[in-house]
Amino acid sequence: MYKITLVKSLSGRKPNQVATAKALGLKKIGQTVVKEETDNIKGMIVTIAHMVKVVKE
Repeated sequence: MYKITLVKSLSGRKPNQVATAKALGLKKIGQTVVKEETDNIKGMIVTIAHMVKVVKE
């Protein structure tokens, strides 16, 4: 399980990065979601790694 927290704003980002964050369920700074460890989720994390903090549980 990954605990993913948005730590930087989505404004001014590339459209694919904004779409990736929203697909993960992240809309506001400080919001946290818990996701399963799948290849799809890992790829999404890589795409927005500079905007999120990830903790593996």
